[in-house]
Amino acid sequence: MAAPVEKGNVITAIVYDFETGGLDCTVCAATQISLHAIRLDTFEVMEKYAAYIYPYHKKSEIGKPKRKVLKNKYEDDGEELMDYDEKALKYSNITMDMLYSMGKPLEDVCQEICDFIKRNTFPVVASNKPFMIGQNPLFDKKFMQQIMLYSGLWPEFCKLVRGEKDFWGNFQPAQLDTIILSQLTFDNDKSITTWKLEAMAERLGIDLDDAHDADADVTATREIVRVLTARMREQSSGGGNAVGSLSAEKKEKLRDHFKI
Repeated sequence: MAAPVEKGNVITAIVYDFETGGLDCTVCAATQISLHAIRLDTFEVMEKYAAYIYPYHKKSEIGKPKRKVLKNKYEDDGEELMDYDEKALKYSNITMDMLYSMGKPLEDVCQEICDFIKRNTFPVVASNKPFMIGQNPLFDKKFMQQIMLYSGLWPEFCKLVRGEKDFWGNFQPAQLDTIILSQLTFDNDKSITTWKLEAMAERLGIDLDDAHDADADVTATREIVRVLTARMREQSSGGGNAVGSLSAEKKEKLRDHFKI
């Protein structure tokens, strides 16, 4: 369901996750992506998107899409295929046969991602554009940059999401990391020894049916944010100054130090 026309600052978050053919975004392929668009006032899931990505080649000229010849096929100009490490594929239960039979062309996936974000963005001021949420999204961000640059759609993507340019003038999307959110919530619980998605989902009673599938991971990530946010909102509305409360203890303001 696309975002309805509605005035006000209703903020959208895009929860996302990649499965990849390895850890190095400069040589390894993205194999699967999933995105869920949620509105933060109600945590309604407005729309979901998931796709396998057809195997693609390394590019020497970044930002120029490769010319398609046939559906799901590209002209073979001698370029080297991106890396698809066997261990990485096994980790995510993805095979090359699946990618060749079920994958979408990279350029189509990237355009669909941009269209997905547009459809689920409410009329808001620029500072309240959608932002990205992920479990260790520093990893996923690199692959988002890779595929958008490869498809020539990085400038369009940058206009759609919240972020800032860094010292070098490169756009950096704003991201919320559920690992950090979990650490803020549970670091006082010394029984927790890992911040992995599976562990946090179990700790919060969230089902994770198929770990290391992009869509299942996004569902679990989204639910972690929803549960922890609900706890914060409950504490905020309840008031008080106990440990863990979101209301600071008010102290009487003394102006003795201003007296002459």
